[in-house]
Order: sequence, then structure tokens, then C-alpha cells
Amino acid sequence: MDGKHKNGEKKIVLAYSGGLDTSVILVWLLEKGYEVIAYIADVGQTDDLAAAERKAFAAGASKVYVEDLKEELVTDFVFPMISANAIYEGRYLQGTAVARPLIAKRQIEIAHLEGAAWVSHGATGKGNDQVRFELAYYALDPEIQVFAPWKDPEFLADFRGRTDMINYAESKGIEITSTKAKPFSEDENLLHISHEAGILEDPNQAAPAEVYSRTVAPELAPDESVSLRIAFKDGVPIEVSNLTDGTRVSGPLPLFTYLNEVGSAHAVGRIDMVENRFVGVKSRGVYETPGGTILMAALRDLEGVAMDREVMRLRNMLADKIAQLIYNGFWFSPEMDFLMSAVNKSQELIDGHVDVKLYKGGVYPLARFSPSSLYDQELSSMDVEGGFDQTDAQGFIRIHAIRLKAHHAICKKQEEAQQKKQEQAQAVPV
Repeated sequence: MDGKHKNGEKKIVLAYSGGLDTSVILVWLLEKGYEVIAYIADVGQTDDLAAAERKAFAAGASKVYVEDLKEELVTDFVFPMISANAIYEGRYLQGTAVARPLIAKRQIEIAHLEGAAWVSHGATGKGNDQVRFELAYYALDPEIQVFAPWKDPEFLADFRGRTDMINYAESKGIEITSTKAKPFSEDENLLHISHEAGILEDPNQAAPAEVYSRTVAPELAPDESVSLRIAFKDGVPIEVSNLTDGTRVSGPLPLFTYLNEVGSAHAVGRIDMVENRFVGVKSRGVYETPGGTILMAALRDLEGVAMDREVMRLRNMLADKIAQLIYNGFWFSPEMDFLMSAVNKSQELIDGHVDVKLYKGGVYPLARFSPSSLYDQELSSMDVEGGFDQTDAQGFIRIHAIRLKAHHAICKKQEEAQQKKQEQAQAVPV
């Protein structure tokens, strides 16, 4: 680890959780002569952040930043991701991936405030998060120095596994809440909670019921459904009304928090899948994303009446690429800026509301209204002519059939030629 850089060559900002890994990293860095500033990002996890702050000071951090990033996460990261329909591999709503660039962004800002030449994180060298953090660091400050302990030979020589870390923590008086490895790994924020590794590494084994912590099981969800009306302006949710009990919530963070609560109670947002990590290995993940699942379904439904057909097709073509960029850590990239400008354009006039029913894990759109609706009831009606001359369809079909007829003719000629060759071959005397 080379500490020669800028004026803050011995100062490092560590993304700190209060867990075993980052606590050990903090003390280990102090022993190497670094001043460590601990940075705790509040992105909606249920951890005791005040306790983590006290623990960081007790371990020797010179300063501790506890940053509330929840509203920025919703407005600047979650909502744009939903507008882009950026679902990774068609299933994963990017709960972990979408929070990492925000965490990294604030970490770099703190490094600048403190004059620190270094930033550090506790992500392993086998997962996606190392890439997400470090690409964001370098995109936001090309001169920043990154200490990634799980890729550092000196650190790896000291810590070959969790047992070494526990022994080190005990020898240094570092508070650890448990000496037993969890049976699986979790990451939590306002958008989701993920569960992976440990007992979940066998994809042929169903996740035990105790894995799930944010949503109730579908069979335990209420027998009565709940109906919500979600209002949007330019594709951004602005209000939720509970049509069942009359509750109304507005504002990005309160609205999203409320959708999480209602969705959790009705078992919405569970996904169990095997995905492809950026580093080239497959990984089984179990995710719970209630609020995001509801918003994704509602916005897609509103787009059905308010978005032009060809614009929708193009946006959907871009969606998979945007999902890959988010998953792989390229939020702060020129290609992401380019693609999101197109997404933002597609969301203009996506105004109105959608009524959805939540029932035992399902999100069911019931009705939708938009002042920008492109739906013409008379034009679409089977009972009313509505200005649509059905005889026009005859020429329309003939035009589209031209290439199909031509293709069929070519194929028929090829078949006849092949058959003729076979007949001639059979007619040649032996």
C-alpha cells in the first residue's frame, strides 16, 4: 500500500459499516500509520448507526461522518432506474447496485472536504461491489488512491479468513457482536434487502423461510387485497392514495417508504434467482424489493396509455444496456449520461395515475388515467367505427405482405432446386 500522494498522503476515508470486516480494516490501517476517517452512509438500512458511530470512535477513527442519503437515493437513483425499466437479466431490480454509486459519490466528497488522498471499502475481490465502488471513485476523482484490502497482498497475508479477523479483533479489543459466521450474507437499503452466499449457495435448495426478513410469505399475507392509486408527473411518482383505507402520502421519501410498508405486508417483491456477476461467476441471490416492484408495475402500465409506441420500443431496447451499466458499476460514465438523456425524454408527459391491487405477492393494475393519453376509445372500439376505415387495412396488409411473399418464393425455388438435384442423383446408373 503506497501512501505517497498529495498533501493527505496518510489520511484515508473508509466506508464503514460497524461490522467485523470494516472494524478490523480501520484498526489495521491505524497500525500502518494512517489517519482514518470513518464514513457511514445511511441508505435506509435498519442497522444501529449511532452504535456504529460510537464503535468507530472507540476503534480510533479521527472523525466519523454519518450521512443521511435516503432521499437522494430515491430521487436521483431509484426513480431514474425505474423510469429506464433497468431490470438486470429481466428480474433483479438492482437494489444493491443502484445504491453503490451514491455511497461512493459522498465518500469522494468527504475525501475532498478532509483533504484525504485515499478512500477504502471492505468489498471482496470476488464480487460486484468492488467494481461498483472503485469505478465510481475513479470517475469522480481520477487522482484518488484506493485501498481495497481484500486485494492487498499485505492485508491478505495477515487475514486468511474470518477466524483470523475474529482473533485480531479480540486481541485489539475491537467490539464484535458475534463470533459465528452468519449462515448467509445480507445487504440492505431503502430499496431492498438481498440475501446470498452461505446456505444459499446451492441453487437446488429452496431458501429457508427465515431468510426472508422484509416481506411476509404469500400464504401468510392478508386474505383481503389492498388497492392503491399512484400518481405520476413526467414519469416520477408524486403521490400514493390507499383506496382501501383513505391514506394519502406525497413526497419522494415518504411515498416510497409507505409503498415498502404496504408491499411488505402483502408479500410483494420476492425474487430468487441465479444471476451473472460482472467478474464472470454466477451467483444465487434472494431479493425482497416491495416498493420498487409496485412502482415498476404502475409506471409500465401508465406508459401503456401515454407513451408513443416507437418511443417505448426504443426505450425498452436501451433498458437492458442501462441495466448492465448499473449492475457493472458504470453509473458515472458518458454512455450512461447519453442513455439516460433519452430515457428522460421518453418520460415527458407520462402523467396521470394508475390503480393497482396488491394481493398475496401480486401487483395487479386495475385502471389508469392520463391527461396525455394516446388511447382513443372510439378508434379502438370494436363496436364504434370512430373514424377508422377498416377497408384501409386491406392495402396495409398487402404492403406488409410483399416481403413475406418474396421470401416464400425464394424458399420455394430453393426447395425445388434441391429436390431436382436429389432426383438427378438417384437417376444416375451405378
